[in-house]
Amino acid sequence: MDVPAYLQNAERTNAAALFDATADQRPDATAIEGENRSFTFSDLRERSRALAGGLHDRGHTEGDRLLLYLPNCPEYVTTILGGLRAGVVVSPVNPQYKARELAHQLDDTDASAVVTHPALVEFVHEAATDIGADPDVLTVSESTADTTALHGVSGDPTTVDVAADTTAMQPYTSGTTGQPKGVLLTHGNLRAQAFSGFQFTTLPPEEQRELVFLPLYHITGFTHSTWQTLIRGGTAFVRNPAEWSAERCMREIEDHEITSFIGVATMFVDMVNDESFGEYDLSSLDTVNEGGAKMPVAVQERFEDSTGVAMSEGYGLTETTAATHTGVGSSFGYKPGTIGQPLRMTDAKIVDASGNEVEPGETGELLVRGPQVMKGYHDLPDATDEAFTDEGYFRTGDIARRDAENYYEIVDRKKHMINTAGYNVYPSEVESLLYEHPAVADAAVVGIPDDRRNETVKAFVVRTADADVTADDIREFCLDNLAEYKHPREVEFVDDLPRTASGKVQKFKLVTDDA
Repeated sequence: MDVPAYLQNAERTNAAALFDATADQRPDATAIEGENRSFTFSDLRERSRALAGGLHDRGHTEGDRLLLYLPNCPEYVTTILGGLRAGVVVSPVNPQYKARELAHQLDDTDASAVVTHPALVEFVHEAATDIGADPDVLTVSESTADTTALHGVSGDPTTVDVAADTTAMQPYTSGTTGQPKGVLLTHGNLRAQAFSGFQFTTLPPEEQRELVFLPLYHITGFTHSTWQTLIRGGTAFVRNPAEWSAERCMREIEDHEITSFIGVATMFVDMVNDESFGEYDLSSLDTVNEGGAKMPVAVQERFEDSTGVAMSEGYGLTETTAATHTGVGSSFGYKPGTIGQPLRMTDAKIVDASGNEVEPGETGELLVRGPQVMKGYHDLPDATDEAFTDEGYFRTGDIARRDAENYYEIVDRKKHMINTAGYNVYPSEVESLLYEHPAVADAAVVGIPDDRRNETVKAFVVRTADADVTADDIREFCLDNLAEYKHPREVEFVDDLPRTASGKVQKFKLVTDDA
């Protein structure tokens, strides 16, 4: 699907201007379908313009930070659009955070305002007290003695002019390897990803219905599930991830004739293991995309075989405003196990430890460059410098390979690679095999210190219901299918794995807990 002329001709560089151009085309169409209310494109435009004016009236000026500490809801989108228009920097916060975690982001951003839910207000006050801050607290409810109702923040309709490299949003990295870092995304980054969204579908706007179960504070949930859907003129069915279940997701797809769904690997693992899998009609789906973590091919094949719907794995990072690669629209169709090809706007290459580009089939670190790449980390100049090469490529920290047709495969995180007795073991390879075992519902593989081998391979396994598989069974299964040095010498059964809200396994917690 080509980018329409009315978007290409949008002259203002404020990213919200793209939404306005679409709203001019589809003012009365439903933009956001929430649990119990919906907003048209015209509703969102007028509400967000008034919110921008209201933020200015309350003293929040261009460059100020606004924390968005909410679960998924229509007001989430209104606030982001209002923030873009006002020129303030919107910093999404995981709504599962408690005061201690919130305090880090509140302090790091020096936020002048927090938009939140009544159930979370106590954490805002506790965090603010802990760091000596006094933000303007706005809630998606009625005003109280120490908060102001968001719907009452209204002023003259406003959309400020900004440069393309002006910071628009400051999300934080997921913290899979340590303390989250603030990522500076610009209006130009958002515009670039808005345009790239037209690569993901050929359906006309009136037929585009996206089910959003990913958290909106997460870059994929906002950029791909919501922002791109809205800019294309489609409808985003926004749901609360805290209420996720595989059965409900499949029911929603059937009930609303959803045409597009983006999920993380965990969601699809849940689906294929759910007793209701196969009972719902999912034939309305036109595109199904997975990202956030490497998709086990066995899970993908089970999903596709049962539903008849092809799944595409993509790849992106918070630092790249989400996607850099996708299987959608790739030259030779989908290739299971790969992340597809680079987006049309993306330069990508794979290099060895010396920075030299490797040949197809060889592994190395994936580097990317394009208009969707961040301008840096907030208040971390050294980390920013280390993240980029002299040529302006961003170092992803992921080990990858590409084939002769320019399809890329993520092998593993560079930091997760295990060195055992001089051999390199990629945890994702072992994990993919474990998913093929009928008694394994979930798995994670890490390296643990070993006096003789430097590191040894350990698997954490979640068993399927009523499975009586033993550690020896798992080890023997791996030995039958992998080189001896790759098999997990230790197997620990657990009830669940520590994950971020976006579904990534926090392996550093497994290693820490095991120490």
